Amino acid sequence: MLKLIRIIVVVFCCILICVLGTLYSLIRFKNPSNVGVMARWFGRLHPLFGLEVEHRFPPNADKVGRCIYIGNHQNNYDMVTISYMVMPRTVSVGKKSLIWVPFFGILYWASGNIFLDRENRTKAHSTMTELAERINRDDLSVWMFPEGTRSRGRGLLPFKTGAFYAAVAAGVPIVPVVCSSTHNQVDLNRWKNGKVICEILSPIDTSAYSKENVRDLAAHCHQIMSQRIAELDAEIHGQNQNS
Repeated sequence: MLKLIRIIVVVFCCILICVLGTLYSLIRFKNPSNVGVMARWFGRLHPLFGLEVEHRFPPNADKVGRCIYIGNHQNNYDMVTISYMVMPRTVSVGKKSLIWVPFFGILYWASGNIFLDRENRTKAHSTMTELAERINRDDLSVWMFPEGTRSRGRGLLPFKTGAFYAAVAAGVPIVPVVCSSTHNQVDLNRWKNGKVICEILSPIDTSAYSKENVRDLAAHCHQIMSQRIAELDAEIHGQNQNS
């Protein structure tokens, strides 16, 4: 019964956010800060899933300037965990098919996000080049999930190079954003489903990299994020043992 009630309430809240968010975004059509506002709205739904989410923002989080944020992409619960970390003037890059998702697709478009045609590799590469130009021209940051798909308990998957190519081309840093593991953590029939920690890490300078060694940059970022996720998981495990 609890699961059914939760599903009904969550679906209602998501549709409401999408409808109101679309109206809000159409008034401020494709304003880069729309995305962060919408992400925070969705992020506030975490208590409906029985989750306690701690958001860790460094003191200078709003002073980084133009950059590319990269996050670990685990499952559908990212919507109420790591999404809350999206900063002002930050848009995301998502697959083109998102436009067809009922209610959400129109919100994703109107709020100013960027669509990527992953089936067309030439076009996707061109999109990364255009993305690098837009970052500086429009004074915005970009949020990407470099794994390219949800990991669903398989750990941090290998990174695709698009985000790193764009960062090098734009001359901006990479800012990793990590979320502790949530695989198999949520049981909708259980009142409390434990704690999740989301954290923005220190910017990674890309000035020493070029398109020739962009894979080295991707590997470096992967190692940093993988290590920090493991540390956050260990921290939560220790807290659970002491409680």
